Amino acid sequence: MTISGTQLAKEIKENVRERVNEVVKKYGRPPHLVVILVGEDPASQSYVKGKGKDAEEVGFKSTTILQPDSISEEELLDLIKRLNADDEVDGILVQLPLPKHIDEDKVIETIDKSKDVDGFHPANVAALWQKRPCIYPCTPKGIIKLLDKAGVEIQGKKAVVIGRSNIVGLPVSKLLLDRNATVTIAHSRTQNLPEVTNVADILVVAIGKPKFVTAGMVKPGAAVIDVGVNRDPETGKLCGDVDFDACAEKAAVITPVPGGVGPMTRACLMENTLECFLNKMHLQHQ
Repeated sequence: MTISGTQLAKEIKENVRERVNEVVKKYGRPPHLVVILVGEDPASQSYVKGKGKDAEEVGFKSTTILQPDSISEEELLDLIKRLNADDEVDGILVQLPLPKHIDEDKVIETIDKSKDVDGFHPANVAALWQKRPCIYPCTPKGIIKLLDKAGVEIQGKKAVVIGRSNIVGLPVSKLLLDRNATVTIAHSRTQNLPEVTNVADILVVAIGKPKFVTAGMVKPGAAVIDVGVNRDPETGKLCGDVDFDACAEKAAVITPVPGGVGPMTRACLMENTLECFLNKMHLQHQ
């Protein structure tokens, strides 16, 4: 069975839209999401355009701030600080990757953690691991929602996550652990990797290598979540980290690329923006 992230994302955004209508009546304005795009990378431009479209669909105020890739780190940090201080801005997102002369970690740390809709701020990351209230990173949050929607049992199952990034690999591992799965974190160079993946009831792949996971690496009946977005070197078409056609014959459920995890990431961004807005309003009206 192919899990449609597109359909579930649509349902999530419809729910957010209904809630936004209510908060506008209560607080007099919608949530405001600001996205900063540095440079002219086509993939980043496409992502930012999609996020703006989603924000418009759910009724947010959406602002995109374009900056040249020549912007200095200091100038970018100053821009973020001004947005932090703006009470009319509820969520701040800086589109990654950034030019090499800018320290991405420093940028992420500068965003006010209460406006960190990506869930990347160190304080949010620490809270996630300490099981305290926090903003969940969008992609891991979307992955868990996809598994639940597909009826995949997580508790007591063996999960393997290929990829160790702070954006996907590590946080999704933590969310799976919180649902009482047994989790193994691997990477593309893990020795005898097929032996590791072939015991996985849930296999999450986030390494950015086209069609890296083959049918021989998938346990029959497994749930396969493909986070990768790549270009097939042979056809030039979008593909994931998983050889979809081959693995779909063995997996019980599998996500496609495109149309799988990607739409869920954006839908969860809308949820996170609304959450940041409501948290702030709650504090202001206590």
